[in-house]
Amino acid sequence: MSATVATGQPLPLTAHSHPSDPIPEEPSDTRKLSISASQFSQSIPSNHGLSSSYSDTASTLDTEPTTPVTDGLSDDSLDELQDKLPQGPQGKKRRASTLLVSQDSEDARRFLGERGAATAMIQKACCGGGCCMLQELKSKQPREGSIPLKVPDSPAYQSLKINLGHLSLDSELTGVIDLPPKTASFENLANNPSRTYAEPQRQHKPEVLKHPPSFVTPHPPYQVFSAPLFHARELTRPGAEKRTYHFDIDVTDYPEEGGDVDFVVGGAIGVCAPNSPVIVDQVFDLLGVPRFVRDKPILLKTATGRWPTIWGDEAARELVTTRRELLTWCSDIQSYPPTKQLFRLLAEHAEDPSEKMILMYLSSAQGQAAFCDLRTGPYITIPQILNAFPSCRPPLDHLLSVLNTLMPRFYSLSQDPTISCQRDGANRRRLIEIAVTVHEADDYATGKRTGVGSGFLERLAQQVMQAEKEGKDPRELDLRVPMFRGLMANPLAREFVSDGPMLLIGAGVGVAPFRGFVHRRLKSANCANKVWVLQGVRDSLLDELYSGDWGVHEDKVKKVVQSRRGEGRYVQEEVRAQADLVWFIVNAVDGRVFVCGSSKGMGEGVEAALVDVAMAKGKLNHDEAKSFWEEKKNSGQYIAETW
Repeated sequence: MSATVATGQPLPLTAHSHPSDPIPEEPSDTRKLSISASQFSQSIPSNHGLSSSYSDTASTLDTEPTTPVTDGLSDDSLDELQDKLPQGPQGKKRRASTLLVSQDSEDARRFLGERGAATAMIQKACCGGGCCMLQELKSKQPREGSIPLKVPDSPAYQSLKINLGHLSLDSELTGVIDLPPKTASFENLANNPSRTYAEPQRQHKPEVLKHPPSFVTPHPPYQVFSAPLFHARELTRPGAEKRTYHFDIDVTDYPEEGGDVDFVVGGAIGVCAPNSPVIVDQVFDLLGVPRFVRDKPILLKTATGRWPTIWGDEAARELVTTRRELLTWCSDIQSYPPTKQLFRLLAEHAEDPSEKMILMYLSSAQGQAAFCDLRTGPYITIPQILNAFPSCRPPLDHLLSVLNTLMPRFYSLSQDPTISCQRDGANRRRLIEIAVTVHEADDYATGKRTGVGSGFLERLAQQVMQAEKEGKDPRELDLRVPMFRGLMANPLAREFVSDGPMLLIGAGVGVAPFRGFVHRRLKSANCANKVWVLQGVRDSLLDELYSGDWGVHEDKVKKVVQSRRGEGRYVQEEVRAQADLVWFIVNAVDGRVFVCGSSKGMGEGVEAALVDVAMAKGKLNHDEAKSFWEEKKNSGQYIAETW
């Protein structure tokens, strides 16, 4: 028997689970474009702006860069349009807040026609540094006597899928943005005889890749610590859709940073991951930077801003460094969508007339539609752009002036960090543990490429596993994780308490911090029977994380919710099936419900399921149920940590 709530979702009245509950499918590792539904509905005015956001899972694939909206509706104001949206066949409202358009723009073409037309109806759109009105080329048809373009014929250029329309070498372009200022410059140390700079001792190339230069620091009082990698192993099994690794990181010698802050349950560390050395050398090669100068000490001068630090002050700087250090540790060359400033800089240094015109077109008002398609299409890296326009060789210092800062990636602790692990005989070492899922994106040259952070950590894990396969001690490799203790007061850590019933809901790697919650709760006999975990996986034989490694008989604390492709069962359905348990916990003294995982798909689905539970068990209407959970969130009883 089940009760049907206002949303039409059946809600089981028992605490029993479905006999064959499938895994929740996490969203694919692609950027999503959130577009106002009014832009696709003929019944709603279409003169609103475009709100878009890009997710690099992975990170970056491991980061989530966003593009500011300059005009039009905010995300919150989209809810005001719900009542205006057309009704479905059964009178059910269509999704009102967002319409997800996939990264390859196939969804956009289904709604709006062929590429190029996808943004023709949008009068204002984000350009990553100032928006302009979309203007069409004056000549909508091939003009007699016009000078045709010679489009680059290479896989890199073809992968960009730029719609040039009837662009020609003599097309008139307007609204071209100004050449971005050069805020960084290099000087030879020998050219400054009157100044004395303390030149740091330079290590050979492998050492440069282990730890960032001293000026790459997070906010005070934290410093980047070169943590030895004690061990690594793969948690998923061959055939899993996503690879996930477990890392034991040695923090025995982590320095004192003032105060009483220590690694805590639910906390997260920041990892300063470097760009792949292969990609760094690709950029050097494409820019024509000679090999003998890549590791040569230089004087870097910046005019303003925080770069090349992470969260330093906005100030001019003079630093001794190398080109390799800057490109490896300080500038992101694969996680952010391209900007008009980048295309304008490349156009300035393009020697081929056709390449110059295409790049100027992407920097102009006439090229707004093509530019937006690039930003909302597949991930584009700096090497990909430089390969697509081979005559462009801007100076490295000017290129670094327009690139985004390479930011840390954050990973939740997957154990109780107050437990020191003794795994090395008489030497007692303190370890922290994290789990990392490798995020991948399509790549025109190699098929797939990994994110900055997850790719870096996977390379370390593979070295460890290869050494073990050859019968060697992985610690002899001296592998290091540049990290800092930066998020010990995030929502998961801040709201963790040592008493009261607790329901932990997670999917994929989002379940990792909950392992630490269980470890801590098992220390108290009074709390051991007051914790429940709903873990969503795709296939329990391949994707389940930490199976048999929770420190307790898992049937007592954990329910694996399994989901196969093509079926409609998700972890949120188990939330509805466990409605009695959910209602008991959230209304108990010190009871808490935690949710951790991807905000899209799992996070939204679980939140909707919790609303259904409140409607059915509390006899509330939809608005009252949403307010109920909002109050629980404000009081610290409902904690959602999603990305």
